[in-house]
Amino acid sequence: MALIQPPLMVNGATHSARVMRMMARNLARASQGVVEGDDLRVRQLVTPGDGVRVGDGAAIITGATSRSQGSYTLFNVGDTTVPIAATGSNERNDLIILRVEDPEYEGTLDPMVDAIGHYEVVSGVSANQTTAPSGYTAIPLARLNIPPRTATITDSMITDLRRIANPRRDRRLHTSFPSSLSKLTYQDGKWHKWPTAASWQIPIPPWATSAKAIVTIAGLRMYDNDIWAKMQIALGSDLGQDTIIDDNQGTPVRRQTVVIADNISISSGQRGTTQSLYLQTYMYKQETGNLSVDSGTSIILDIEFSEGLR
Repeated sequence: MALIQPPLMVNGATHSARVMRMMARNLARASQGVVEGDDLRVRQLVTPGDGVRVGDGAAIITGATSRSQGSYTLFNVGDTTVPIAATGSNERNDLIILRVEDPEYEGTLDPMVDAIGHYEVVSGVSANQTTAPSGYTAIPLARLNIPPRTATITDSMITDLRRIANPRRDRRLHTSFPSSLSKLTYQDGKWHKWPTAASWQIPIPPWATSAKAIVTIAGLRMYDNDIWAKMQIALGSDLGQDTIIDDNQGTPVRRQTVVIADNISISSGQRGTTQSLYLQTYMYKQETGNLSVDSGTSIILDIEFSEGLR
C-alpha cells in the first residue's frame, strides 16, 4: 500500500478521520487503556441498585482490525450509569467494556445518530475473564461476579480491570556530601535520624501512587568495634524496609558502601505535597562499634515515582 496522503498538517488539504486516528495511535505509542489512574473507574451506584456507575475520565482504544485503523479517543464527563440485569438461580459473571463500533470497520451504526462509542455488558463470561472479546475494538473496565438471585450490585462484586495506557514516571537524583564528621555512637536499640546529611525535601507528583527509592552511602565509616545495625528509608510518615549492616572486622577504621532500597506506596494525602525523605539508623546493643560519615562520604538518592490505578 502507498503512503496515506496528505500528511498532517498541510494547509488547504483535507485530512481523513483515519489520518487523525493514526496520529492518536502514534501519540499513544500504540497502547490502549485509560489515560489517568482514576479515569473510568466502575463503582456501585450512590444508592446501590441494579446497575453500576462509570466515573469521569478518558480512554484511548486501539482499532482491532489492523494497524492502519488507528486509535480512538473517548471522554466521559461525570458519572454514567450502566444497567445490570438481575441473576437467577445461578451466579453470573459480567464484563463491562468500553467499545467503539466504527461502521468503516464493523457493524452498521450511523455516527450521525448512533453512539458508536459506548459501554457494553458482556454477560456470562468466565469467572477470571480479564480481556474484551476477541475482535472487539474495546477495553475492559471491570468484571462483576454476581451471586445467585441478586439484583443489587455492590463494590464487593466489582473487580477493576482498567489499565493505564501510558503510566507517567518521574525520576530524580539527589546528592549530599557531609562537610564535617558526624558520628552515631548510640548502641541503645533505638531509631535515630542519621546520617543527618541524608535528608531531602521531595515534591511528590499529584498522580503518583508508588515510588522506588534507592539511597547509596559511599564511604560509610566504621570504627572501634564490630557493627550490628540497620537502616531504613522514611518518606513522610511511611517507613521502608530494614537493611542490615553486619560488619565483623573489629577495631580498625574501615569504610563500606551501603545501599538501602525500597518500594513505597504513596497515600492519597501525600500526592501533590512536599515530603521529607530521610534515613534513620538503629544500633543494636549487642555490638559496640560506631558509625560515622565525613567529607570522604557521598550520599546519593535515586527516586522514581510511578502512576498506578486509583
